[in-house]
Amino acid sequence: MSRGPGEPGQRTRAGRAMIAIPVVWIVVVSVIDILAPPHIHLGPLLVAAPAITPSFGGPRTVGLVAALAVIAQTVIGVVRDPKDLLSANHEAQILALVVVGISLVVFCVLRDRRAKELEQVRYVSEAAQRVVLPPLPKRLGPLRTAVMYLAAEAEARIGGDLYAAARTTSSTRVIVGDVRGKGMTAVSDAALLLGAFRVAAHRQAPLDELAAYLDRSVRWDVIAPGETDRFDETFITATILEIPDQDAHVQMISCGHPPPVVLREGRPMTMRALRPAPPLGLGELADPRYHIESFPFRPGDLLLLYTDGVIEARNPAGAFYPLTERITGWRENSCDAFLDRFRRDLLDHVGGHLDDDAVMIALERPAAHQHHPVP
Repeated sequence: MSRGPGEPGQRTRAGRAMIAIPVVWIVVVSVIDILAPPHIHLGPLLVAAPAITPSFGGPRTVGLVAALAVIAQTVIGVVRDPKDLLSANHEAQILALVVVGISLVVFCVLRDRRAKELEQVRYVSEAAQRVVLPPLPKRLGPLRTAVMYLAAEAEARIGGDLYAAARTTSSTRVIVGDVRGKGMTAVSDAALLLGAFRVAAHRQAPLDELAAYLDRSVRWDVIAPGETDRFDETFITATILEIPDQDAHVQMISCGHPPPVVLREGRPMTMRALRPAPPLGLGELADPRYHIESFPFRPGDLLLLYTDGVIEARNPAGAFYPLTERITGWRENSCDAFLDRFRRDLLDHVGGHLDDDAVMIALERPAAHQHHPVP
């Protein structure tokens, strides 16, 4: 499990070097205070030493520096008042240093405990994401693939966006979708749909039958029997594609999801469905007719599938991310290179933080490829 930037393990080496700063500060203040005239008291400045230590050290380091500050204040008091040992003023300063030191140690303990808890949450969420959304293979038959997933919740790293791919004997089937809602409920709904897709997509049934099966699966699995009042609460937008190995035309069923984009020689073309179906899970209300549409996907093209977290990402001025405008003229020669540039561009647009999860899948049909046997 990787460590977060605030954990003790990563602060150790930096702390060993930085600890010289408060120690030198204590020595300098102590020497000047001892040599200063009787009416000048610099002892209160010693509190700065333990105060800055939590920025690079853990509880033990803070406790050590606080103890050195208390010792230094005691030495100052003894040296400056050798007859009375410690004046009331020095006793008050020592007591203040003790209180500040204890408070800072408690703060560091709580901070490190919180950091460990957050790291555990990250570890669990990453494990859940690998189970629910395993990375796509770099190759699916003759296709090359790459995926970018950006979660809005930095601590969770997983949300309701979904994708999957499956091979048949002569084609690749892909689904990308977005569950209405957020949090673990959305993750659970996404897992249910992906499980149904992985079970059925390998079959040779037509794409419209696959879409109808997925719609029924969402209604059966997500909505309990008799809860018809929840049909308007739970649904999943999705685009389902079948990409033949030997044919340059892709079959598509759109269920209320943003349309794919084909990038050809730097020119993006949006493949809007002429007869889209309602989102999965609303089939009983809308009585959908799943119409299979097609569009060209030629060798050398990039096929881009994404969720609404991409096109609805806003910049600080509130403007949406104009996907086709931004990628016009891009001529990256691989899926990975395209997504690397796209990730930087999207995060630059929003100022580094997304308000919604975002998925982008890039599929490339190489200009000249050799057919790889189905694994």
